[in-house]
Amino acid sequence: MYEDIKDTICECCHKMWQLGWVAANDGNISAKLPDGTYFATPTGISKSFITPDKLVHIDDKGNLLEESQYRPSSEIKMHLRCYHDRDDVGGVVHAHPPVATGYAVANIPLDDYSMIETVIALGSVPVTPYGTPSTNEVPEAIAPYIQEHDAVLLQNHGALTLGADVLTAYYRMETLELFAKISMNARLLGGAQELSRENIDRLISMRENYKVTGRHPGYKKYS
Repeated sequence: MYEDIKDTICECCHKMWQLGWVAANDGNISAKLPDGTYFATPTGISKSFITPDKLVHIDDKGNLLEESQYRPSSEIKMHLRCYHDRDDVGGVVHAHPPVATGYAVANIPLDDYSMIETVIALGSVPVTPYGTPSTNEVPEAIAPYIQEHDAVLLQNHGALTLGADVLTAYYRMETLELFAKISMNARLLGGAQELSRENIDRLISMRENYKVTGRHPGYKKYS
């Protein structure tokens, strides 16, 4: 059952590894199922080796619902907080894309309103406060931010994206990393030239036409 969701999770895992967003056992992906349970990637396995039979089936507390030799990542707490706080979220992706993570390590938010596609698709991307991985510090740190954002940078850690399904969350991670690359290049060239407030508002008003779902704030600066 739900083989298509399992296949999508695995495909996204493989793409993340191929793109160099994760190394060794880094990163994790989860999906919410129609019955309110979840599939999640297991701990201790490279995303390049993930197959449908290795995914774990868990409840909203992170407990296994089916016998398995695998266990969910200790960071599942972060995923479950997203689902608990946002009933519109059906997929969560956590990875360490190098450039976006560079911004997270430098504690620099990606809140330049300089790229048309990013204004429409993501809005501003804040850096959440530091939290020790696998503890409740991370869910608590992200909680105030995921109310308004579908993409956040985790201070000194990586990035987190949310979506109505796994593929949407994955695409947002792609958009985030591309924007980080463009932003870094713009900084090297003297700094991004931001759009006018009028044009930003016009782009934001176009989100419905582009069928952009989720929560993307309008003009908001974090630096």
